[in-house]
Amino acid sequence: MSEATQNPENNPLSDEELAAAAAMTPTDPLADAQAELANLKAQNADLADQYLRAQADVQNARRRADEEISKARKFAVEGFADSLLPVLDSLEAGLAIPNATLEQIREGSEATLRQLKSALERNKVVEIAPPAGTKFDPHHHQAISVVPAEQEANTVVSVLQKGYLIAERVLRPALVTVTAPK
Repeated sequence: MSEATQNPENNPLSDEELAAAAAMTPTDPLADAQAELANLKAQNADLADQYLRAQADVQNARRRADEEISKARKFAVEGFADSLLPVLDSLEAGLAIPNATLEQIREGSEATLRQLKSALERNKVVEIAPPAGTKFDPHHHQAISVVPAEQEANTVVSVLQKGYLIAERVLRPALVTVTAPK
């Protein structure tokens, strides 16, 4: 307790007198409304500031995302191109030999083809070359012609051109001939 409440001589007004004085003080409705208006204006200014900051954050996030997408598109083939550079080097080295024999050219071409296939496989480019007798799959194969055969209907007879998948998506369907229905 404070010294004023302990010593009644230092506190000239009693608690009842203080309550009565507060009750007698007229409240001004205009002053109350102005105080409430000032409070609401402060809250409004605070909310407007929060809104502007949130809008700026959204715009910054959108700009950063657009920049990242742009960079991803721009450099998407970087890894693929990097894996093809040894193939390019091999082709240039083979062409740099002025008096290469047919056997040397063939060996170099086969080695370069292995490098190219390896680079494609590392980048998830997979060959579609269905063996004869495989069921025709319109999602991976494109029928060029239909031929009568002793095999079951709608099966691959031969592959005219290999197809390729890239990460489980058809890049180019395999061109095939299929058996005719009996």
